[in-house]
Amino acid sequence: MSSSPSRRSFLKSTTLTTTTATSLPFLHSLPHVTAAEADLQGGLAPVAKDIEPLVKLIEETPRDKLIAQFAHRIKKGLSYKDALAALLLAAVRNVQPRPSVGFKFHAVLVVNSCHLASISGPATDRWLPILWAIDNFKSAQARDIREGDWTLGKPDTKNLPPAHKAPAAFISAMENWDVPAADRAVTSLARNATINKTAELFFQFASRDYRSIGHKAIYVANAFRTLHVIGYRYAEPVLRSLAYALLNHRGRKNPSKNQYPEDLAWRHNLTLA
Repeated sequence: MSSSPSRRSFLKSTTLTTTTATSLPFLHSLPHVTAAEADLQGGLAPVAKDIEPLVKLIEETPRDKLIAQFAHRIKKGLSYKDALAALLLAAVRNVQPRPSVGFKFHAVLVVNSCHLASISGPATDRWLPILWAIDNFKSAQARDIREGDWTLGKPDTKNLPPAHKAPAAFISAMENWDVPAADRAVTSLARNATINKTAELFFQFASRDYRSIGHKAIYVANAFRTLHVIGYRYAEPVLRSLAYALLNHRGRKNPSKNQYPEDLAWRHNLTLA
């Protein structure tokens, strides 16, 4: 398989002679995903407590063996929502939203879209978009390794702002483009604030600048949509990755202290608002 597989090439690689998703014998051997299991309106879904081994399976299994390993887990009872959660967590821990919130980072951005494709299809085919996204992640992970092998490290838990100060600390850090301060604030938010309050804070900065041609806003929207499916208990690494992505300014000097064209429309609209 090529290093950057298209959906078409992935379909071809998962079968010997068929080219349509509805006739893949590989899929027909897997348990079906019912509409109830993949329902976006199901609220916060319960997820397995031992999700970390599944995340590590995605992270550490070689690409050419991962789909078979994952299919084996599915046959043994792996739920759709646990698979979706593990995919998102592996992606945010291993793919850096640098130098742009795009390119290889699409492995993170497409997770919710693949979920929507799954719930829109027949029960027999609902695993296919998720399996494609897992394979696509392995391609992005390999590219990230070539570019320096970034991983999302542990948060600085010794200096977290208290719960009642976390929202203001987050706003201050984002306005000052302060990555370490934002990471501490968002960690406190993830552990103490409601998902709606946290989403409100993030959406303030989703369209602040047009770096990465709008992918920052896409990431904010899709991250919270996916968290509504898999459960907010997995929010912390996702939100830390999200804050880090929103603070991407492509290595230039601090935007809060400069007049870059990418920021001027936002500042002007704030005065209008």
